[in-house]
Amino acid sequence: MSEQKITDTVFEQIMELRKLPDCPNLFDTKAVFELSINHNLYELADFIFTETKAYSAFILTGER
Repeated sequence: MSEQKITDTVFEQIMELRKLPDCPNLFDTKAVFELSINHNLYELADFIFTETKAYSAFILTGER
């Protein structure tokens, strides 16, 4: 099964989350997931839940 790519919406939500004063380390997927739910960034939350490896690869490399 191939990994899903970062969509424009998920990318924008990651960038939005990074601007928050309470933004955790982006490698802390549990904290990012919870914060994304709290801030109504549901596409990001879903992506982290279903495509954790693709999310982590993007945070590590920046490649979409």
